[in-house]
Amino acid sequence: MKRPGLVFFAAAVALAAAGAVRPQILSEEIAKDKEWEEFLATAAIVKERRIEGIRAVTNPWRLTLEKGGVIRDGAWKNPEGRMGGFMEGWKWEIAAYRIDRLLGVNMVPVTIERRFKENRGSLQAWVESKMAYRVMLDDKRIQPPTGLTGVKWNRAVHLQRAFDNLIANEDRHANNILITEDWRMYLIDHSRSFRTSPKFTDKLIYHEKRREGDWSVHYLPRNLWEKLKNLDYAGLKAAVGEYLTDEEIKACLIRRDLQVASFEAKIKADGEAQTLY
Repeated sequence: MKRPGLVFFAAAVALAAAGAVRPQILSEEIAKDKEWEEFLATAAIVKERRIEGIRAVTNPWRLTLEKGGVIRDGAWKNPEGRMGGFMEGWKWEIAAYRIDRLLGVNMVPVTIERRFKENRGSLQAWVESKMAYRVMLDDKRIQPPTGLTGVKWNRAVHLQRAFDNLIANEDRHANNILITEDWRMYLIDHSRSFRTSPKFTDKLIYHEKRREGDWSVHYLPRNLWEKLKNLDYAGLKAAVGEYLTDEEIKACLIRRDLQVASFEAKIKADGEAQTLY
């Protein structure tokens, strides 16, 4: 049996290449998205086991899939409704992936809908990571390699914040940001996203007046900035299909407006050279 060479992920850090920030999921990997979607949808399930560990509130499964001699693992879940005091939804996992690709954020691993044990749910390509971000935070001896500090690291963190602001992900923590062997970081676990209550439409999750300080978005890639400004209902609806309600889509657009206004103020205060790259 052979294992595929591509690494799929979900999180928020980039390596520098000739002074530019490298995408989290590389263009050659993105080009194979449809191929991996097909694999996840049609490959035979040859092994299944529960995923145990911290915050496994949604009781996810790790499935081993095989097709044409290729073996790949995936994370399957189907939470729906209130669990552990929070609203959870498997459809939001798929919507997060599709919006990630729509905007070119490219931080979320391939995620599709698949039935398992006769139930609908989300299936996400498994991430083979070096460590969770939590490990790095807990062990100060672990540092990014030379060339991935300061502005370059911060740009990636702010990219994650911009994405989570848009989808209202209230459950981003250091265990669902994963770091690859080559120090790319990606984001997983979006089943507590797409909130519609005033708490998530009156202000952004990452803003200037958080108790921790100014956690607003300070840097954005120019192409993402343009796509955010041009995002509309028709584009979102076409991307997410049935996986978001009209109310959830409209809430996304309200947060988009808040984020655009906040970032325009940053550009005015600091200048494009300090905010767009």
